[in-house]
Amino acid sequence: MRILIVEDDFASRKLMQKFLSPYGVCDAVVDGEAAIDAFTDSLKNNQPFDLVCLDIMLPKKDGQAVLKAIRGLESARGIAGTEGVKVIMTTALGDSQKIMSAFRSQCERYLTKPVTRQCLLEEMKELGFLSDDAAAD
Repeated sequence: MRILIVEDDFASRKLMQKFLSPYGVCDAVVDGEAAIDAFTDSLKNNQPFDLVCLDIMLPKKDGQAVLKAIRGLESARGIAGTEGVKVIMTTALGDSQKIMSAFRSQCERYLTKPVTRQCLLEEMKELGFLSDDAAAD
């Protein structure tokens, strides 16, 4: 599995890498523009990401703009619906308006920080990336 972690906070980024690295190859970027570049490169190289963990509050482009760009890139390549990358949005905000906006932008899941390993693995199980046994570890 290929995973893109988009997180500007060093500690949060390292924690996500620690949680996710046993399940796939993790690339990490620190801002929205770098996220779009990494996603574009993955498509060009025919090595698309399977999962994107995307912070909402980012420098240069926020997570909502990044998600819209990702879905636009997929659409331009004929990738639609369940064929697209799975996106878990993360944020320190518990604002229901942000949550609804994230889902309208076509993310699959939403986690409020601090993200715990168990919550993240449970979401990955729900998305079909992990078995019940792996999520229970």
